Amino acid sequence: MKTNAAVTNGTTVVRRWARSACSVGRARSVLRETLAAWGLGAVEDTALVVLSELVTNAVRHTHVPLGSQIQTRYQREGDGVRIEVHDADNELPATRVPGETGGWGLILVDSLAARWGVDDRDGIGKSVWAVVNAAGDEA
Repeated sequence: MKTNAAVTNGTTVVRRWARSACSVGRARSVLRETLAAWGLGAVEDTALVVLSELVTNAVRHTHVPLGSQIQTRYQREGDGVRIEVHDADNELPATRVPGETGGWGLILVDSLAARWGVDDRDGIGKSVWAVVNAAGDEA
């Protein structure tokens, strides 16, 4: 699938997506292509799971009008990638009690990412981010 990802300085890719379930797969495709271009295949599987959880959370749990946009930002960091998902909801994400049908998202992100967090955005909303490094690198 050919994409029109915006690339800045060869180390950052930023895209905007509709706040809809179909955006999860599309964001994954762009990240997969980006990691391949950067030679970061070693982090692909983990990065795709982390991205999927963050975008899914933005689609399912933000309290903004359906159709509002989500922004993803992928930034190369050494032998890894920083994944950011920006949305227009000021409410901070919260871990839930996991069950058969959900609640595992941030628990997975916490276990797979070297580090993750939430930052305020200028204006409205927040940025939920995670850093995925090559195996064994917690830096």
